[in-house]
This record gives sequence, C-alpha cells and structure tokens, in this order.
Amino acid sequence: SLSLQPFEYPVCTPDGTVFDILSIVPWIKKYGTNPITGEKLDAKSLIKLNFAKNSEGKYHCPVLFTVFTNNSHIVAIKTTGNVFAYEAVEQLNIKPKSYKDLLTDEPFTRQDIVTLQDPTNLDKFNVSNFFHVKNNIKVIDPDEEKAKLDPSYYLKNTNTETRETLLELYKEFKGDDILAATMKAPEKKKVDKLNAAHYSTGAVSASFTSTAMVPETTHEAAAIEEDVVRYKYVKKKGYVRLHTNKGDLNLELHCDMTPRTCENFIKLCKKNYYDGTIFHRSIRNFVV
Repeated sequence: SLSLQPFEYPVCTPDGTVFDILSIVPWIKKYGTNPITGEKLDAKSLIKLNFAKNSEGKYHCPVLFTVFTNNSHIVAIKTTGNVFAYEAVEQLNIKPKSYKDLLTDEPFTRQDIVTLQDPTNLDKFNVSNFFHVKNNIKVIDPDEEKAKLDPSYYLKNTNTETRETLLELYKEFKGDDILAATMKAPEKKKVDKLNAAHYSTGAVSASFTSTAMVPETTHEAAAIEEDVVRYKYVKKKGYVRLHTNKGDLNLELHCDMTPRTCENFIKLCKKNYYDGTIFHRSIRNFVV
C-alpha cells in the first residue's frame, strides 16, 4: 500500500492493511503513523504474513487451493500470520466454532481473524484516499537517490522495444556497459552425446522471425535436463533399512519407477531427517 508495488516480505496492521516490511519500517521510524490512515502505528503491532504459493508461483489458499484474485475475500490469522480464503475459515472454523489454525492447529479467537481483502469493501483500496498520497509524503531512501544518478536506473522501467533501440544507440556511441546490466545473454548449457536432444534450441528460427534476437545461422541441439538424463539409467530397486524401537524394517524403493521420489527420500535419510519420527498407528501386514 505504501510503495504501490507488489510486496516481497508482507506484513499487515491490525486493521488488515498490507505493507512490505522494507517500506513500512522506515516510514514508522520517521513518522510513527499509518501511511494509509494517518493514525499512530507501532512497528510491534505489525503482523508477519505467510502467503502460500502454488506450483506456478501464484498466491493461493493453502486449504482450498483457489488462486487469489482482485475479487477474492482474503483473511489472515493474527496469531500465526497464515493467510486463507475467507470461505475456508468460514466453513472450517467459524461455523463449527473450532477456532484452530487450519495449518498449524494453533488456537485463536474470532477477533484474531483479520480481513486483508473484502471485494464488498472497495473503499479500502482507493489510492486517492491514502494519507501519504493526499499529503504527498514520502520517505527518501539515500541509496535509491544515489542510484538515480546512474542512467541505467531508469532503463529497468522501459519495455523491450525501447531497450533494443537504446542498445543500438549506445553501440553507436558509448554506454554499452550501462545496458549490459539489463540485457544479459542466457548461459548456454554444454551439450554432449548423453544430454543432446533430438530437437534444436530454436535459435535459428527465432532470430529469423524476430529482430530482437541475436542472429544465428547454425542449428544446435537443445540440452536435456540433467535429472532426465540421470533417471534414464536407473534400472534397479533401492533398499533402505529403518531402525525402530520394535526392530528393523527393510524397505524396498521402486527407483526404476519413481526415481525422483526415491532420490528425495534417500537424501532425507542421509540427512537424518526421519530420526526420532513417531509412528502413531500400525496396521498389521498393511501399513505403519
């Protein structure tokens, strides 16, 4: 809410206003107020938020797995900082009157439910009403002001077409080093007879159809991911001996069928991750 940019380290106030901790802490140190309302605000009252992400890197509810959007009703639990869709908290906490965190099982009260976003209350997100916007108050970062003296600071906010145009300009005159920081060429993977794919990198066709690409005239085989190459040579089962207070268990791992899962399990075993694990149920000749 303060920088008007996506957050990296989210925290919120008791009334549910979300800030990036890197932006709000300097503000509180200087003004000691809430930049949205102008009321007094103490850094100790900030709540660290734990947003869950899905495999695509999008924020979602860790219980319902619904992706958060601008129309989502989002709440956080004050005692844990975990963030959920309101529907999950309503169905699993409020209606059954079971006030325990859905992830940690930590108890909380109805008053500990903080609303971060309510699609029926849009006034909360009216930027023109923000105290620091109406009064044009900013916290000047000395490092950022110093960075603005370098022309490359402004290049990061330009689009691809503009950067390409500036690149040609700097090649003709000077300043190649300025753009070099924003346009790093991707590192090429070494290709040998083991990881060479039957298809090319596509660089030739891409450079032919797009002027933004570096011209390429020779086809190069694409490199297959290292894990894919390694797992192709796994043909045998794996075995692990599990020591328990009731005796030893010999476990057979289907490494030839699920190599990645088995590799992760074996690595965790080597790190003693499962030491002291308590088995709460044992069904004879079936599962433990």
